[in-house]
Amino acid sequence: MTDEATMYRGLSNEFESHDTVMHSAKEYVRDDTHTNTVEGFFSIFKRGIYGVYQHVSSQHLSRYTAEFDFRYNNRSAVGVEDAQRTANLLKGIGGKRLTYRRTDAAKEALAS
Repeated sequence: MTDEATMYRGLSNEFESHDTVMHSAKEYVRDDTHTNTVEGFFSIFKRGIYGVYQHVSSQHLSRYTAEFDFRYNNRSAVGVEDAQRTANLLKGIGGKRLTYRRTDAAKEALAS
């Protein structure tokens, strides 16, 4: 769901469905079509990027969006409180490792 901005033309070719609302005509909701959800998510995302990270590289953009997707879907407003949020987080990281490129010294230490 989007507004009528020209950059969204052709989305129906990429997605199963694409509905628009006409903000220019003061239409903000029609049946189940609205942009409130994406605007709410983007608001939280922008606050986090500007307030916490200050810079986002395109290389890691998917990681940042995944983090804020988790935050948005596990917030108090949708009934997820601290204990459940922590359980969801721990469930999501099970069996995963975050690794970084090793330096030459670290590679040599591991090889010996």
